[in-house]
Amino acid sequence: MVKFKGSKAANGGYIALEDGKLDSYDGMFDKPLLCFGCGIGWLLFLVGIIFPIAWFAGTILYLIGYSKSDPRERAGLGACAAAALICTFIGAVVFLVVIFKG
Repeated sequence: MVKFKGSKAANGGYIALEDGKLDSYDGMFDKPLLCFGCGIGWLLFLVGIIFPIAWFAGTILYLIGYSKSDPRERAGLGACAAAALICTFIGAVVFLVVIFKG
């Protein structure tokens, strides 16, 4: 069996990238994110702790594909979507308890 320098067997299961393969990504994510480097998604998530409507704004940004322009935003916007879902569920439970209690 012939082992090449870039083969999986020679590199412990990994394939070496050739020079020039990552040139299309050079400089794409060099600029810092908005809002002190944490991104708009995490800012909306943190603001949503005080004003939950911000979670719904982050969810809308997540659903319309705002994170496709910069994939680093995806985690924060996804956290907003999860928080909005939990907030909606808790709000619905509280609403049903108040309605059916009386």
